[in-house]
Amino acid sequence: MIRVEQATINHLESLAILFDQYRVFYEKQSDVTAAKEFLRQRIEANESVIFVSFDEANVMTGFTQLYPLFSSTRMKRLWLLNDLFVDVTFRGKGFSMALIERAKEHCRQTGGCGLILETAKSNTIGNRLYPKVGFQLDQDHHFYSWDN
Repeated sequence: MIRVEQATINHLESLAILFDQYRVFYEKQSDVTAAKEFLRQRIEANESVIFVSFDEANVMTGFTQLYPLFSSTRMKRLWLLNDLFVDVTFRGKGFSMALIERAKEHCRQTGGCGLILETAKSNTIGNRLYPKVGFQLDQDHHFYSWDN
């Protein structure tokens, strides 16, 4: 059985460990203390929405973090699905799909016009998962970034 709920400060300890693992996956230096503080700030300031998944033993298995944006052309809220991570022990068991479905439900509940996400071309697991859950690869636009 998979359970998904919105994260609160009460989830911070377990969530910070998963968030740190997520960052390490993306080749960042491990820092659970900073991860915990970053998540605390997002939750307390209501700057993101985080959903966490649990297994039948109430073990936190993964999370997804959404950031609010707006689409000027659609004149509606748009959600950025910025982070999705499931602990390696629980992969392939439907937790990612459950987290994405909860993110879609949140989008609908808030009157959003959609979810957007970005993943590396080398992320073979993600690139197989996202089309399965209804995301379409945008081949019409270029993605640019600027780092300061």
